[in-house]
Amino acid sequence: MSTAPQLVVHRDKELMAQAAAARLITKIVDAQASRGSASVVLTGGRNGNGLLAALAAAPARDAIDWARLDLWWGDERFLPEGDPERNVTQAREALLDAVPLDPKRVHAMPASNGPHGADVDAAAAAYAGELAAAAGPSHHGPVPAFDVLMLGVGPDTHVASLFPELPAVRETERTVVGVRGAPKPPPTRVTLTLPAIRAAREVWLLAAGEDKAEAAEIALSGAGEIQAPAAGAHGRARTLWLLDAAAASRLPRALYPPASP
Repeated sequence: MSTAPQLVVHRDKELMAQAAAARLITKIVDAQASRGSASVVLTGGRNGNGLLAALAAAPARDAIDWARLDLWWGDERFLPEGDPERNVTQAREALLDAVPLDPKRVHAMPASNGPHGADVDAAAAAYAGELAAAAGPSHHGPVPAFDVLMLGVGPDTHVASLFPELPAVRETERTVVGVRGAPKPPPTRVTLTLPAIRAAREVWLLAAGEDKAEAAEIALSGAGEIQAPAAGAHGRARTLWLLDAAAASRLPRALYPPASP
């Protein structure tokens, strides 16, 4: 099931990060109240890390029961454990090391010096297996029904490590795949596929800065997902685009409410 995207446009990227962090806190607390735990998929990049830093600075972060939160990743650079370019390394610095998470519920994607060595396909299959093991009967598929799955949008419309026209964005069966030859370094990555992304209750796409304006315009104008992967990212209950004014500068005002702060 596809949900029509909703747009919220903020004045600048700092306000966007703070508002998104507040929104995420509320969503996690509500999920924990209704189901006992929450499941969130994190994204890297400047907007993903900006949101995590804003969450770390938010007094309301203490409303979250961090021990009852599962964290997953939408993609990862296939580099050695602890490499500063890995999304999980950056997430630990921005937030994770500052909050009392249960280490068993922090599901980092495999590193290139892990048990699968340099075999990116084996690493992807292992992560798919971890997702499948966490999916209960109520999740209707091989991945958990994530409460929120966040994605940064690249200037070329890529999300996670699904790049336009490359094989990973065409995948319809597997939930996690290895990526080789990514146009953005490093070339070797592990990524969730569109079927896994679409299992989420809510998908949030983050875009800030003038360099994201064209990507937002393309993805929200009816482009196909093979050419514009961001166009294929949607949640079962909600698809939310969180933008700053610069990233929204090429969008028709009819797409978003004038009251957006």
